[in-house]
Amino acid sequence: MSERREGEGALPIDPGKVPDATVAFIGRVGSAWKDRADCPKNMAAARQTGQPAMLQLDEAYRPGLDGLQRSSHAVVLTWLDRSVRDLIVQKPRHAAAPSGVFALRSPARPNPIGLHVCRIVAVDAANGVVQLDSIDVLDGTPLIDIKPYFASTDSIPDASRAERESSD
Repeated sequence: MSERREGEGALPIDPGKVPDATVAFIGRVGSAWKDRADCPKNMAAARQTGQPAMLQLDEAYRPGLDGLQRSSHAVVLTWLDRSVRDLIVQKPRHAAAPSGVFALRSPARPNPIGLHVCRIVAVDAANGVVQLDSIDVLDGTPLIDIKPYFASTDSIPDASRAERESSD
């Protein structure tokens, strides 16, 4: 459990301790990042490091890679297993004020699912390995899913984010 910052709020329960749905991990992420302090905060920062990454699928899931080599990029979903799950309001170090967890990209959330759009470098379906340009998670992070990224349907060119309103 990390120390709370001023303005942060916790849930009355820890979602990690309430049985609900089951998620099957299909493999693990291989990355250069062994410690949270060294791990890039987002995919843009990860790409700037030039550190490649890989997805290693468990044997049962390897046939699911067939055809992925036709895509240049993939959406990778991970389970951020070393994150706290009971924060509902957070105050990021770089922010002037706290925000609700659903307005942030922080890994600390009720369901710590990571979303990463990665460039595919190579696919070795027989060995269950997908080489990536980079990723912004710790080595050994559980892999939930891989989906091809389609610029024609996934890209939203006019998407925007308004500046946060003052809370005066």
